[in-house]
Amino acid sequence: MSFDSGPLDRYISAAVGDDPAMAMELRASFVEGARELSDLMRRARCDANWHVAAERLKSLSATFGIIPLIQLAEDAMAGAPGDPAVLREINGAIEGLA
Repeated sequence: MSFDSGPLDRYISAAVGDDPAMAMELRASFVEGARELSDLMRRARCDANWHVAAERLKSLSATFGIIPLIQLAEDAMAGAPGDPAVLREINGAIEGLA
């Protein structure tokens, strides 16, 4: 599954201009942070932990304008904590941006 990384590319370009090394570092930081939040969701042992990790993923995604990942985080918050289907979709979206 791949997602349009246009918003991420535009954000990075606006933030760092024509510095490819910095652009790669910023992209890697976003992906690493998103993966960590997805892992926190996977390991959540209570509804509150699931919800907080999903909210943080939504916030991170909003910072970079990644609408599909924002929507998936909202789906996670609205759905059942620990839902493996939404986690698969979130992980697929993150990997599509990597």
